[in-house]
Amino acid sequence: MKQNRLIYIVDDEADICTLVSEELERFGYETRICRTGAQAAQAIRQRRPDLCIIDLGLPDMDGMALVRQLGELQGIGIMILSGRDSTPDRVLGLELGADDYITKPFEPRELVARANSLLRRLEQIDAPAADSRPRRAAFGNWTFDPASLTLSNERGHSEVLSSAEAQLLNALLRAPRQILSREQLLGDRADPFDRSIDVRMSRIRKKIEADPKNPAIIKTIYGAGYMLMTEVSWQQG
Repeated sequence: MKQNRLIYIVDDEADICTLVSEELERFGYETRICRTGAQAAQAIRQRRPDLCIIDLGLPDMDGMALVRQLGELQGIGIMILSGRDSTPDRVLGLELGADDYITKPFEPRELVARANSLLRRLEQIDAPAADSRPRRAAFGNWTFDPASLTLSNERGHSEVLSSAEAQLLNALLRAPRQILSREQLLGDRADPFDRSIDVRMSRIRKKIEADPKNPAIIKTIYGAGYMLMTEVSWQQG
């Protein structure tokens, strides 16, 4: 883990903020507490964090709105920490761009472990740009640039993926025509919420498939996982 990575804790409960902040700082993270969505938005404009941990019950706005705003930015991990434990809330949070969802009450050490895992996955997305491997992946009619999380096709249309979507697509691109299980795609994420893979896969398919309901590029292998059906060529950016 890199030291001094910056994590914003966005929650109006003072005790929760103190608990999370102290636990993260014990493991070498720098933290900043924001008690409202407006404070968080201002802080992000001043200095972008590596990760935001967001409560959905903020006093000035629904936390989902903040998740949506952050989901449009690149390079910021998003973790929801909320007392809302319904499946619709979980799915909506993931659809809006959250990378992980933890419900209250929670175990502080588990939260740190999941933050570690999330930040490692974001590092892996950036890894191709940091070494000698080619930077862009061409598959089918699409090109994916891991450095900018951008998909573009031959017609000039482009889509920017969330960090979670990019991590999932990058894993498939690194293993074309191979079945990857949910466990392989989730990596070492603690206590995986399987529905998150389905949600993200659906979002990727809507962007790259001619008919998302009958996908030809990414196939579901029932009972086993997913497979990228096209060849992939890696090119210098």
